[in-house]
Amino acid sequence: MSTAKAKKHSKLYRHIETLQGERPWGALLDAGTGVKSVSWVTGLATERWTAVTGAPHFVEQVRQTAGSALRPQDRVVLGNWVDPKLLEGDVYDTVLADYLLGAIEGFAPYFQSYLFKRLRPLTRTTLYVTGIEPYVPTGRPDSRAGQLVWDVGRFRDACVLLKGGMPYREYPSPWVVDQLKRAGFAVTAVKHFTSQYKELFINAQVDIALHGLEALPDTALVQALHGRGEALRAEARDIIKAEGALRTCKNYVVAADPITNG
Repeated sequence: MSTAKAKKHSKLYRHIETLQGERPWGALLDAGTGVKSVSWVTGLATERWTAVTGAPHFVEQVRQTAGSALRPQDRVVLGNWVDPKLLEGDVYDTVLADYLLGAIEGFAPYFQSYLFKRLRPLTRTTLYVTGIEPYVPTGRPDSRAGQLVWDVGRFRDACVLLKGGMPYREYPSPWVVDQLKRAGFAVTAVKHFTSQYKELFINAQVDIALHGLEALPDTALVQALHGRGEALRAEARDIIKAEGALRTCKNYVVAADPITNG
């Protein structure tokens, strides 16, 4: 990938490229695909790639994002990792689990402890895991930016639960490292990155919270929640205007290779 094109992608993806070095990507599995990950994957020199999503509406969205970069040997698959027959018998040189650990809660609650074991037979060479250190279930942060992101996260999750959904459940990097080892991987690298959230991030989180609230029977509650969401947006704009970004939360990249028996 050219330097100019690489700069369009996140520092986590660029770090993965650094870890990969001169090794070929070969056949690549994007185990929890989305617009961002597939746009990165399509720019890599892969032999073929498979992108898996558990959300039916994401299938066409991912296809459209890939566009002309979608080759005959590439495919977008709708499936759930709970299904043992999903990609049964397939093997990939490189596997990407991009924020999959947190997102899978909405599709397969409580399956996180089994995810890496599930991906192990699919991984020939390297598994890359990206995630975020949990910030919602912690104590209230000290910084103003940290408090705002914490408030937005709790507001988002509360609204998702009220609507009958399942919020993301993020896991800390030490837990990820331990689970990878238990699943038969040797962890080769762990690196953290401080997030710098802008209005786009906050707006997306508040939109997730507010979307579909009208279906709730309590109209007063719906109005109050909408008011709270807009207040959080306004507070975020003020902090971002003063500080440039919401510098809080730690994202991570973990690289691991499957352990072979001799």
